[in-house]
Amino acid sequence: QCLTLNLIWLKASVSCAPPNVRIIHSGHTCNIEEERYTERVYTIREGETLELTCLVSGHPRPQIRWTKTAGSATDRIQDSSVFNETLRITRIQRHQGGRYYCKAENGLGTPAIKSIRVDVYYLDDPIVTVHQSIGEAKEQFYYERTVFLRCAANSNPPVRYSWRRGREFLSQGSDKGVEIYEPFFTQGETKILKLKNLRPQDYANYTCTASVRNVCGIPDKSVLFRLTNKTASPTIKLLVEDPIVANPGQTVILVCIISGGEPTPTLTWVRNTEELPKKSILKSDTLTIPAISTEDAGVYSCVASNNVGNPAKKSTNIVVRALKKGRFWITPDPYHNDDNIQIGREVKISCQVEATPPEELMFSWLKNGRPLRSSERMVITQTDPDVAPGITNLDIIDLKFTDFGTYTCVASLKNGGIPEISIDVNISSTTVPPNLTVPREKSPLVTQEGDTVELQCLVSGKPKPIILWSHADKEAPMPDGNMQTESYDGVLRIVNVSREMAGTYRCQTSQYNGFNVKPREAIVELIVLYPPAVEPVYTEIRQGLGRPFSLSCRVLRAHPSKVLDYEWKLGTRLLTVGQLDTRDETEYHIRALNREGYGAYTCDIKNEAGAGRCTFLVTGKAYAPEFYYDTYSALWQNKPRVYGFKLQWTQMNPNAVDRVMAYRLGIKQTGHQRWWEQEIPIEDNIQKGELLTYNLTELIKPEAYQVRLTPITRFGEGDSTERIIHFTPVNPPWSKFHCDFEEDTICMFTQDKTEEFDWTRHSAATRDTKYTPNTGPSSDRTGSKQGFYMYIETSRPRLEGDKARLLTPSFNVAPKNPYGNVATNPTYCFSFYYHMYGKHIGTLNVYLRQKSQTGQDTSVWTLSGNQGDRWRQARVNINPTSSFQMVLEGIRGSGIEGDIAVDDVTIEEGECQDPPPSSSESLASPAAVHIWELCLTLLLVLAGLRR
Repeated sequence: QCLTLNLIWLKASVSCAPPNVRIIHSGHTCNIEEERYTERVYTIREGETLELTCLVSGHPRPQIRWTKTAGSATDRIQDSSVFNETLRITRIQRHQGGRYYCKAENGLGTPAIKSIRVDVYYLDDPIVTVHQSIGEAKEQFYYERTVFLRCAANSNPPVRYSWRRGREFLSQGSDKGVEIYEPFFTQGETKILKLKNLRPQDYANYTCTASVRNVCGIPDKSVLFRLTNKTASPTIKLLVEDPIVANPGQTVILVCIISGGEPTPTLTWVRNTEELPKKSILKSDTLTIPAISTEDAGVYSCVASNNVGNPAKKSTNIVVRALKKGRFWITPDPYHNDDNIQIGREVKISCQVEATPPEELMFSWLKNGRPLRSSERMVITQTDPDVAPGITNLDIIDLKFTDFGTYTCVASLKNGGIPEISIDVNISSTTVPPNLTVPREKSPLVTQEGDTVELQCLVSGKPKPIILWSHADKEAPMPDGNMQTESYDGVLRIVNVSREMAGTYRCQTSQYNGFNVKPREAIVELIVLYPPAVEPVYTEIRQGLGRPFSLSCRVLRAHPSKVLDYEWKLGTRLLTVGQLDTRDETEYHIRALNREGYGAYTCDIKNEAGAGRCTFLVTGKAYAPEFYYDTYSALWQNKPRVYGFKLQWTQMNPNAVDRVMAYRLGIKQTGHQRWWEQEIPIEDNIQKGELLTYNLTELIKPEAYQVRLTPITRFGEGDSTERIIHFTPVNPPWSKFHCDFEEDTICMFTQDKTEEFDWTRHSAATRDTKYTPNTGPSSDRTGSKQGFYMYIETSRPRLEGDKARLLTPSFNVAPKNPYGNVATNPTYCFSFYYHMYGKHIGTLNVYLRQKSQTGQDTSVWTLSGNQGDRWRQARVNINPTSSFQMVLEGIRGSGIEGDIAVDDVTIEEGECQDPPPSSSESLASPAAVHIWELCLTLLLVLAGLRR
């Protein structure tokens, strides 16, 4: 396929424009409402596909971002972004309703933002719950029994309920023994059927129907409940002890039996607020937990429900035996200010163990392997077994040499099944309190980022306690995430050290496994060396030949930061070296760039930990051109099978490099492999913002084409940019344009958002039952109640004088040669049907808007006041001199009975057949009335002459 190409230059800098957006919809919408002129409400059924498209204009091409915030109450804060023109959500769920924003920005002015509120409609199955109340005794034998049937269903919009008893519809007042009401605190969410003083006929089948009035095609849903004299809330029995104490590895079986309830209750098992263990086995009314572990412990509940009364619940606590964390500490005589153990003074040995269950914990003591009993000098005590963790103390009064030896604390559980925990403590002349020191070579400790380092504190004394490591210079967690890290050998090992880990660390003794005395402390300083962090890490510099420029590399941080060396290179060739003493940056100057000066420049700034590198890619490549997407009437058709397209673009930063001498244009049909290419020579310098135009003709309908544009300079090819050209007949073929508004796209009409409100697409069949009477059409122009038309809604909050403007698509003035001028101004007939019925009708105006007359709309037709409850046709000749649009303007009158409607809009070449008396005046205008009066007078005169 040959392409005819023609180059046109435009010298005006009209290409840069801030962004502008509007939102259109597709997918499975139920309804689109213009809630107010700044926001649209999009209604969709749950499970359908949401598809919103953000149409954007502006140059350079704006970036589009979709965001959604403030959904339902359970989705209060959500911010999910989609960087695309079309937002598509398949099988939309209720929590995805909310307000969606389309934001477009291109760096010019403020970003353009439009929003649309998505309302997701749904209806869940209704549920009936039953409650009863029994009144006080009357005459010692009679009780008043009242039953409440409550129906509830989750829905959007609010649900409406209806009740039936058997086949009989129940309503308030239809039966004295029945009341139907909604609790004020759940208005619209529930409907309660109250059966007062239950009677025999009240035992029946009750059906609750929930309805959302078939909105979005959502059908009604019903639930049946059978009320009998046996209807009762559930009762259950849990055939297990409470609590259940088990050893690890045992199998625990829980059995729950339904002992009453009508209808038959359903059983469920729950564990605290967590899920049941994955290994649990559920079978009928039995829950089996095989090989139970401490992680499976907790409160397990059996819950029975049949929607009558309150659910029945029985619980038991499963306790799994365990012993863990055995520790000890030695306390010297507390009455003397001495941390050492001395003969003749008191010493206490304490032993601590965590036990489950705590009441089964037992302690015993051994000395040198033999049982030790409490005596006057060896006093054994134990804390309250209900307080965890359990602690036992051995007080040795008046220490003697014969008391030296190994004392063993043994912890066990009464009922066994768990291995004992034994803790040995040696008391001798060598038992001394701890002391902490730091090896000289270990502080300050110097390491490099990324290494593994060990901080060390030497602990002396017997026994050696646990060492606790923490930050000494700041409140921050340790590398393992805890505020303190335990060490049994005094070493803190840090893997993959980072610069943030530098600082001072504190090591201190713990009372555990040592002396219960004032903690000993020591400080270790950690110095982390890291290479310089520099900027820019990478940047591209575009320069033309012969131009001077400078490169600068700056140090952000480094350790050590003094006496930094630098070296500049071009590729592998060394350019210069030096040192940074007090400065934090180095520069390299190029006086005049030559061809050998293109390439990658590097600047390495070094210290003893390594080097940071700045990289500069110096190139003469031209920047990418930027396609202009807002071309007015870009597509034209002057042959049956082909179309033409006006391709426009600007050159990004044209003066950054050498002059663009040509563009290489590539074009191919989408889906094909073969590119067709042609070079476009450029004679003059391109200015910033200058709009270039290239006309493509002989494009085959309805194929789409991929276009690629590459600038060429003395350096060679620059960056390319691509776009897709679609065949979209925005400007309709000029045999005839007709729109009856039956499609959602409304024939590509658009709303003028600068006015107070919008026109609304509507049909009589879907009109709200609360519409304003005595105004507006009862059908479309053809008489069909299912047909659609456009109208202005003049009810609140509209005010007198408010305007709504509806714009047709843009039309070209039918040139036979798309590059030529129109020799004579063609005439077109613009016709439409209007309906202006109501005592408050305002005004309907028609304007001609031409591209050549920006900001000046020409009035071609106007009509005011009540014209009766019928559709009438208006026709007017227009003579545009350039591409044009027609504007239908509705102005609100003095009251709410002022709806104006239009339908069947037509534009065709040639003059109107039988045009109205005046193409620029209303039939109801004074001039028109005067003409009709003259005509009537003339008829009367003629009639008199005939007599």
